[in-house]
Amino acid sequence: MAAEAQRRSQWPLALSLLAALTGLVVLWFYDWRNGVLVFAGAVGLAGLLRAALTDTAAGLLHVRSRMFDTTFLLLTAAAIAVLGLIIPN
Repeated sequence: MAAEAQRRSQWPLALSLLAALTGLVVLWFYDWRNGVLVFAGAVGLAGLLRAALTDTAAGLLHVRSRMFDTTFLLLTAAAIAVLGLIIPN
């Protein structure tokens, strides 16, 4: 029963990874800039989920403190998005 509860608590990470994988597919097969922006959105989603969920509900998104994890993920998402937007074709 504890293993089932632990598996259920991993949905935030699974959702973030699915969004990141979608970004990589878009990047590889369609347009690199749109793929990078989708990937940045996935990292931002992980940051928002980490900010909104409790430590137990966040599952493996919980690495350090909530403030550190959220700040790191959102700043990383912003950096990826900015780099994706300013790099010329």
